Amino acid sequence: MVLREPPLASRRPILRRPGDALADCPIGTVPILWNNVDLADLRAVTSADAVLDEIARVGYEGTQSGNGFPEGDALRTALRDRDLRLAEVYASIPCTVDGPTAEALDLTRRRLSLLHDGGGEVLVVALDVSPGRIETAGRAGGADVPRLTDRGWEQLAELVSTLAGEANALGHPVAWHQHAGTFVESPAELDRLLGLVDAGLLGICLDVGHYVVGGGDPVEAIRRYGARIVHVHLKDIDPTVLDALRGAELGGFLDGIRGRLFTELGAGILDLRAVLSALVRIGYRGWLVVEQDSCWGPPSEAAAIGRRVLAQELRGLGSHQAF
Repeated sequence: MVLREPPLASRRPILRRPGDALADCPIGTVPILWNNVDLADLRAVTSADAVLDEIARVGYEGTQSGNGFPEGDALRTALRDRDLRLAEVYASIPCTVDGPTAEALDLTRRRLSLLHDGGGEVLVVALDVSPGRIETAGRAGGADVPRLTDRGWEQLAELVSTLAGEANALGHPVAWHQHAGTFVESPAELDRLLGLVDAGLLGICLDVGHYVVGGGDPVEAIRRYGARIVHVHLKDIDPTVLDALRGAELGGFLDGIRGRLFTELGAGILDLRAVLSALVRIGYRGWLVVEQDSCWGPPSEAAAIGRRVLAQELRGLGSHQAF
């Protein structure tokens, strides 16, 4: 008798329980943990098949597109074979103080095509890191920090509105991701952009880790923005590395990533229970995407820790918290 491996799609751990909070929210992760897109020295060059296998094996339902992933029908097949969804594609906008660069719209349109052709769901958009801001990440309020000019804000809002209109026409929500080391890092900078783009076109990807680095309180952000939050990245923050970043003891955001600024859920200063409770209160039904840019141990172990910590919090919140 020959024993056969069960189909990949049948091997995902059963981590959901009746009564869990946010039961309608699919849970995904980001493959940057395996193949860092920003730092070659943190890039293990793990094959796409191996990354997708691990994402499914440790209990996630979806993923962001990652380094080396197939595209189009090949990506659809790779995901379907593992019962995974393409939760998002991330589009990074190159930008100077005077606004997006000349090639920015074409670059982001290619990311939209990747999302649409791969059967994906949400287009997550952020600025790329920029000289002058990447070195001062965590200190966006400093007097010497470069900022977008008025014309730069206008140009950015125009590009985002154009891109969001095209994405919405294809059936994809667009979520703005505030990001450390960019011209939209602080809560005030996020507010300015949101005020320039129609709320019907542009939602928010609330990355709770980047929101903390930028000087904000993610629980307050959830209360404030409410239904405009259409996508969530969950990441915890190492307080020692954050303090070093804010104290200019590090060379900037990338040094923070090398120092494991973002750590496993439950290992840092993020009040995950409070964040999830706030999402319950606004009736959030979008993706919960666990993200960790780098780790000290094996990536799959870090991904598994994040998934299980989240499972435990959702279970406890559903069972014990009254609203």
